[in-house]
Amino acid sequence: MIGGLSVGLLVLMGLSLPVGVVLFALGLGVDSFFSPFPLIRGLGQVVWSATDSSLLIAIPFFVLLGEVLVRAGIAERTYRALDTWFSWLPGGLIHANIATATLFSATSGSSVATAATVATVAMPQARRLGYDPRLFSGAIAAGGTLGIMIPPSINLIVYGFLTETSIPQLFLAGLVPGLLLALGFMAVSAVLCWLWPALGGGGERYGWRARIASLADLLPILLLFTVVIGSIYLGWATPTESAALGVAMAMLIAAARRGLSVAALREALLGTIRVTAMIMFVIVGAYFLNYTLASAGLGQALRELMAGLGLGPTGTLLAIVLLYLVLGFFIETLSLMVATIPIVVPIVLALGYDPVWFGILLILLIEMALITPPVGLNLYVVQGARKGGNLAEVMVGAIPYVAVMLVMAALLIVFPGIALWLGGG
Repeated sequence: MIGGLSVGLLVLMGLSLPVGVVLFALGLGVDSFFSPFPLIRGLGQVVWSATDSSLLIAIPFFVLLGEVLVRAGIAERTYRALDTWFSWLPGGLIHANIATATLFSATSGSSVATAATVATVAMPQARRLGYDPRLFSGAIAAGGTLGIMIPPSINLIVYGFLTETSIPQLFLAGLVPGLLLALGFMAVSAVLCWLWPALGGGGERYGWRARIASLADLLPILLLFTVVIGSIYLGWATPTESAALGVAMAMLIAAARRGLSVAALREALLGTIRVTAMIMFVIVGAYFLNYTLASAGLGQALRELMAGLGLGPTGTLLAIVLLYLVLGFFIETLSLMVATIPIVVPIVLALGYDPVWFGILLILLIEMALITPPVGLNLYVVQGARKGGNLAEVMVGAIPYVAVMLVMAALLIVFPGIALWLGGG
């Protein structure tokens, strides 16, 4: 059954069908062939159960927050400001790319939106200053993945919703690993550009006067992040309330910078509707598929299979990590999460692992899927912004950053306190 479902999933996605449609189709297939009951009769209840949560309201709010910052030109201001602070390092603008992605991740919650924003702003500068297109593009694609690790993260919200894990704890747990990952990206970029200076291209040098002046463009983003995450951490607001507060602050910042036109607001709202509809369609489709799989006994069969292998807790965990690494090559990240979490997480919890810690490890594995071919979304987003060259260059440029993620995954497994230091219960 498991093999048939995997083949069916890959075949249907290979036909370029929408992911939500694929999940519904597989659910109907399981219903028809494996379940002794006509589960389609319960579709209405499943759809209602999948969407009847105030927690999910945070998703469109966080998407809208990022959209407002992009449409108002605040992301471009942030990029220019960070360039003044990191231009002295080997690699210059590459570090500004990663730093901008880090800051934007702290307000957007979406990896694709983060990668698209940084790529749009940075690519013209790369061509003008002669940066190596492979490393420069790979750094943007990798930096974009931070959008689902550094809070507020839409994927962490989805994980918390599906596993009934505390969203505030997940947000705090993702902060240290996310920042360490950003520092790792910058370190490997600096080493590569130090060893091969031609990769780093040219760049401008700025004095302290320019750096101090640039703080005016950095403080609004830092203040926004502090208010959104701080209000959750201090218990003053739920994730949904803090997301609404963040949107209000983003609009005030955009209005103060004279970037909140009627056209910009309209585009931000339309973008939010498109992204939110896609996310909710995938969630509902995955809920129906998981409902039929549970009724057909697949979850129990998989748990018995893993227990019968006799691998022990560590061996089973490594097998699950390997499974996600392989599936990440072929399945879109959000779909991979919602389709596997209800099956995998009970196994992990039965082994005695912390759900918050595993959530961060899972997000890290999902991050790798965003920059590994053939379906790494961030690779295609960056290639689209380049308007030239070929996708293979972006793939090659992302390889050093995939290596950093693998090292980070190993560190999380060996030292779980990296995630649980702030996010432990």
